[in-house]
Amino acid sequence: MHPWYSGVMPAQAPPTPIRVLTVTVSDSRKRETDDSGKALDRELTAAGFNVIRHVIVKDEPEFIRDLVRLTATANEADAIVLTGGTGITPRDNTFEALESVFEKKIDGFGEAFRRISFDEIGPHSILSRATAGVFNECVVFSLPGSTKAVLLGVRKLIVPVLRHAVDLAN
Repeated sequence: MHPWYSGVMPAQAPPTPIRVLTVTVSDSRKRETDDSGKALDRELTAAGFNVIRHVIVKDEPEFIRDLVRLTATANEADAIVLTGGTGITPRDNTFEALESVFEKKIDGFGEAFRRISFDEIGPHSILSRATAGVFNECVVFSLPGSTKAVLLGVRKLIVPVLRHAVDLAN
């Protein structure tokens, strides 16, 4: 036994809260009508994460890329969770914008989201382009814009892995 060891383990400080920026990607939603954004904030806060702010950004690739780059580079958040813009309509650009920014892609997230969505909605789940990755040590998750999809993705996938993902990215 080392002479400095008293047999009592020092108390560990509680983990620092994970700072999360939440984002709704939409050309038409306002805060009053942004049910999925409100659900996102509510679920992450209830799970103990620190939602630093919520923004609504137009589905323009340069806006999405700039938001992720600026947030991560300024170390404003440990994670960014987006909702919206993941479909296949001509206006859905979130997937392409994020894929061009990611330094590392988290392939399993999109695969897992489509898998659990299949149990809920069936074959239409394959039309989702949910994705995740890392930019400048900031973990980014992108979910579809429906409130049901947000609740499913946050509860089943994001909340269980967010702290570990942030720790690994750092």
